[in-house]
Amino acid sequence: MAAMAVDSGGREAQGHPRRWLILGVILVAQLTVLLDNTVLNVAIPSLTRELDASSSDIQWMINAYSLVQSGLLLTAGSAADRYGRKKLLAAGLVLFGIGSLAAGLAQSSGQLIAARAGMGVGGALLMTTTLAVVVQVFDKDERVKAIALWSTVNSLGFASGPLIGGIMLDHFWWGAIFLINIPVALVALVAVVRMVPESKDPRGDRPDLVGAVLSTIGMTAVVYAIISGPDHGWTSGQVLVPAAVGVLVLGLFVLWELRIPHPMLDMHFFRDRRFVGAVAGAVFVAFGMGGSLYLLTQHLQFVLGYGPLEAGVRTAPLALTVVVLNLAGLGARMVVKLGTPGAIATGMSLLSGGLAAIALLSGGTDGTYGGMFLGLVMMGAGIAVAAPAMANAIMSAIPQEKAGVGAGINGTLAEFGTGLGVAVLGAVLSSRFFALVAVSAASLPAALAAAGSQAERERIADAFASGLATSQLVGAAWVLFGGLLAAALLRRAERADSLVSAPAATDASPGPAGGTGTGRTTSTGTATPAGTSTGTGTGTGAPAGTGTGVGTAPGTDGRT
Repeated sequence: MAAMAVDSGGREAQGHPRRWLILGVILVAQLTVLLDNTVLNVAIPSLTRELDASSSDIQWMINAYSLVQSGLLLTAGSAADRYGRKKLLAAGLVLFGIGSLAAGLAQSSGQLIAARAGMGVGGALLMTTTLAVVVQVFDKDERVKAIALWSTVNSLGFASGPLIGGIMLDHFWWGAIFLINIPVALVALVAVVRMVPESKDPRGDRPDLVGAVLSTIGMTAVVYAIISGPDHGWTSGQVLVPAAVGVLVLGLFVLWELRIPHPMLDMHFFRDRRFVGAVAGAVFVAFGMGGSLYLLTQHLQFVLGYGPLEAGVRTAPLALTVVVLNLAGLGARMVVKLGTPGAIATGMSLLSGGLAAIALLSGGTDGTYGGMFLGLVMMGAGIAVAAPAMANAIMSAIPQEKAGVGAGINGTLAEFGTGLGVAVLGAVLSSRFFALVAVSAASLPAALAAAGSQAERERIADAFASGLATSQLVGAAWVLFGGLLAAALLRRAERADSLVSAPAATDASPGPAGGTGTGRTTSTGTATPAGTSTGTGTGTGAPAGTGTGVGTAPGTDGRT
């Protein structure tokens, strides 16, 4: 099947005739991957009991998937551009299905960790190729709506993972949460092979193997440091060493990409204000969403006393709001009505307001949920407006033949922003908490267990609630700053583009007497001693509707 048609001038024609069916296939594959980011959390007690897993084993079972996936996103996107997005999408489904089978049948912690890592490889291929295919099969007018639906599935997968996992564990053993992926992957694989058109970079640049290795090592080290921070402490060697290694290797990656003729990631993208603005916004959206949910789950469980499943249900309004509003087409309509900068500023302001509402109205330790509910709905509305606009801005700022790299950048930013939100807001929480109470325990549960009286326990809980409110307000301020910064950069880029296109518009303006004003002058040159060529030409657009012109242009001396 042919990919989206492109006319002789390089402009996008109408999208693929079966584009909405293709989108449905892609979203099914995407949902399968996203469910596995959170579904394992509810199976921790079963895994601990049946596989005799230690706390360290459990941590690696959860993190092996996200660690491998985030480290390979950029490399997977580049490979999809070079070798074909359909091929890599199919390969991702195969690897994900095989990894799910191995995970479901694992007999030890080591086997499950290895299987989860294999699933992470498949997940990286799927996360990048799905968005890249969306960009290829939809034209410019429909792409924002398609990306909004793609973003909706991201939120749906995030919210429904624990719920689906809980239902499965109520009726089957823990391995069923992985084996259920297999029929979904098989159906998606058949549909991909039959319906999704192949597309790739027509230039076929030489593979950047050194860049792939450097980006994978660097991103894996940085993400590992972020994941390990809450457990080991942000100043421990287990966090600082991989963080330093990651930053150093990513610096080498940037230097390498600037020196080679065919880089995996063209660093000149970062000269484009549209790209930089969208990147900044994407990081801050993930920062606000990831960091706030990390804090909210602690608030619901440690302060208000809810269980894990109850806490998950009470954070669901955020994801459900995103799903409902994007299915209603709000995000796409806001981009059309306000423009990309306006949509991003509006969405990020709502997201910031939601964080502030949670901090100021959630009621501390008295169990009030109304303020939190309002804040979650505001955050969901903000994400529904801002996230599709920023994803579309990132993909639009990158040449279409590099759609896989663009999708890899988008996924990497989401992982990085989420981890950064957890790190920064978690550090603010800890600083505020330990400034209010003098305890030797490293966590709230330990501090409450060591408290000598009910009054002391209440004081500790109040201090923790105060730390949560402070960290949410800090997050709100940073999200608002990031949103306004992204909108300003995108607005400046649009103005610069309009100034560049203005001369072309004046060339096509009508002449005073009704001429069409095309005004093209062609010259045929004969060499002159001064090395210039002279010629005459005709054009329209003069007062009488026609005109004559004489032009000079650099010429040659007649020698070849």
